Amino acid sequence: MRYVYMALIAFFAAIIILFKFQNLEAVTISLFSASVTLPVSVLVLLIYVLGMLTGGLLLTLLRTWVLGATRRY
Repeated sequence: MRYVYMALIAFFAAIIILFKFQNLEAVTISLFSASVTLPVSVLVLLIYVLGMLTGGLLLTLLRTWVLGATRRY
């Protein structure tokens, strides 16, 4: 079973490396007067991490609101 896990890790790493090399084009992002130029793969990774953070925070906030609304004082 250890070899299966090692093979899955190697496969996942190969997919990530392939994605990185296939998305090396630069993209410029502008907001107001600021602009940043990043490779597409870095931008996708940043958007993914930002989505995980905001999704987790939103879920925690909603749980807190529901718990506060159902709690009897």
